[in-house]
Formats: sequence, C-alpha cells, structure tokens
Amino acid sequence: MDNALYMDDSYLKEFEATVESVKDSKYVVLDKTAFYPNGGGQPFDTGALIRDGEEFPVVFVGKFDGRISHEVSKEGLKEGDKVHGKLNWERRYKLMRMHTAAHALSGVFHAKLGALITGNQKDIEVSRMDFSLEEFDRAKVEEMVTLTNEILKKDLPIKVSYMAKEEAMKIPGMVKLAGTFPPNLTTLRIVEIEGVDMQADGGTHVKSTKEIGTIEIAKLENKGKANRRLYFALKP
Repeated sequence: MDNALYMDDSYLKEFEATVESVKDSKYVVLDKTAFYPNGGGQPFDTGALIRDGEEFPVVFVGKFDGRISHEVSKEGLKEGDKVHGKLNWERRYKLMRMHTAAHALSGVFHAKLGALITGNQKDIEVSRMDFSLEEFDRAKVEEMVTLTNEILKKDLPIKVSYMAKEEAMKIPGMVKLAGTFPPNLTTLRIVEIEGVDMQADGGTHVKSTKEIGTIEIAKLENKGKANRRLYFALKP
C-alpha cells in the first residue's frame, strides 16, 4: 500500500494529504495517510483531519477494497480538499509498544516451546495472545515472560524491510500465526527484532526494545485443547 505512510515511518504523527473521495458525508479516502486501519489484531488510530483550522475528528479507520477509509464524526469535507492529518499520538504509541511486545513474546514462545500463535488482540491497556501449548503450565508461561523481559532490556533494534515473498517463506518461523499465510502479494513487509523474531507484518512498531517497558501477566486462561490465552500489560 503505497499511500500508507506508517509502513515506512511509524513515528509520523502529522502529515499533509488531499481528499480523494467522500462517501455518505463521513467516510473519507485520502491520497496518503499515516492513520493505521483496524486489522491484524491492532486497533485503528484516532485523531483528526484539519482543513483551514477546522477539525474533523477521526473516530474509525478501516481498509476496504485495498483503500484506507477514515470515518469522521463531522460533515463538510469534500473531494479535492487539502487536509492536515494529526494522530492521537499517545494512543498510537501505546499500541506500537504493545505490538512489538507481542512480537517479542511470540518469538520466545516459538523458539523455546515451538508454540504457534492462534489469535491476538492488542489494546492500549491490556493485550491478549492465544498460543498452542499441549499442557497448561502456568510456571512455563511465567518463565517465557521472564525470558522476554530480559531480552527487552537489551535495547535491541527493530528493523523494517521488504522481501520477495518467495524468499521470505524460506526463512524458518516467518509465519507464527497458526492457520494463516501472508497475503497474496509478491513482496512482504518484514519486521525483525534482531536475534529474537522475524515475521511478515503490516503493523506499527517501536524502534528499540527499550521503548517497550516490562511485560506483566494480567491473566492466564485455559481455552481448551492445546489452546492457551495470555493477557498482558506493559509497565513503563
């Protein structure tokens, strides 16, 4: 998605854009955007589109037919308008920290236990990760979280790159989400925590593990045969 500015710069808080279309007076498509659309277990960004000092609050962002649509709570924007986009940065940054923390956790769970991720949902306060594990072993999960926290202290860089899908799929562990495969694309966006995790991903991430903080277990649940659920929060 060439118009998705967050793909190459997750730290972009503001941007200039042109309105390409408006549907039902509230669904706005721009020629480019830094707003992340709901998907991949990461919630949408909020913020505002500003035209000549007038703010149009963005209350939902989704991707439809390959285009990112911004739902605004105020009518008035029209095709051709020049707008200034501004993210709710506090919310976005919390989600970036959560998303990178989830990658670190999945990397450790996969490397140490061979576990695959069966589901996930990030949020600003508490996030969820479901994973395959034959036995519901609370001590083992706590050990994996401790190992992950030790890794986060090392100030490891998070790198974003692009790779031909054919080459990427040859790398062991590239896909850690059970039952899913990367989208039907010839090129994949790869997010790597150096020495810990590498996977195809379209979300937003921090630049270093030191930005994440400490992972704390909020709750553990046994969700049935070989399916376990970890709720976690981040402490600054």
